[in-house]
Amino acid sequence: MTTPLWCLAALAIIPYILAGMGGYYRGKQFGSVDNEYPRLQAAQLEGTGARVWAAQSNAWEALGLFTAALVVAHFAGADSAKVATASLVFISMRVLHPILYIANIATVRSIVQIVGLITCIYIFSLGIVA
Repeated sequence: MTTPLWCLAALAIIPYILAGMGGYYRGKQFGSVDNEYPRLQAAQLEGTGARVWAAQSNAWEALGLFTAALVVAHFAGADSAKVATASLVFISMRVLHPILYIANIATVRSIVQIVGLITCIYIFSLGIVA
């Protein structure tokens, strides 16, 4: 398996880790996890739990964007070494992002988000010029 695909596999796990953490915080704040209406309960989270929920939502969004970028780059025959390097940068940003989100370090989190977005745009551009 290639480096970009390993990065994609790792990226796909992040929202599930955050979902497990979100369950912990829902149980902690509400005394139990509402499995019938989990999204309604999650929307009522406060503090760290709310940040975990937001980080999970953002992780799902990032997964879609990165997947699309890799598909375009792959089918266009983009330079695999450049795509691999960009993928490593992206996954690094995506590992940092929820840590910063949960720790409420907003400015650095936003910078990390922007670097990740620019990296995806770069991967798309590699596919466009290939």
